[in-house]
Amino acid sequence: MRRLREGIDPDLSVRATQMITPEQSRAARGLMNWSQTELAVKAGISLSTVRDIETSRRMPNSTNRAAILRAFEDSRVEFIEGGVRRNSAASKNNDGK
Repeated sequence: MRRLREGIDPDLSVRATQMITPEQSRAARGLMNWSQTELAVKAGISLSTVRDIETSRRMPNSTNRAAILRAFEDSRVEFIEGGVRRNSAASKNNDGK
């Protein structure tokens, strides 16, 4: 994974501005068969944060949003307008297999 000297993901600014809806988060978890606890662990955020975001209790801040997106993207989940999907192209190796 690419990192800046300060240890910050260089794609953070892009992820921080990408919106994710509570419905998309739940759908992505369903696609991966993850519990809220598993998402929290993979994203490095608290379970209460995941719960609050998915129930619309609060909007995620840019850091939490980026962490959630990164966790799903690392598992090849792609966020598209109005939903999510598995990014099968990302699972292929360089020779297309």
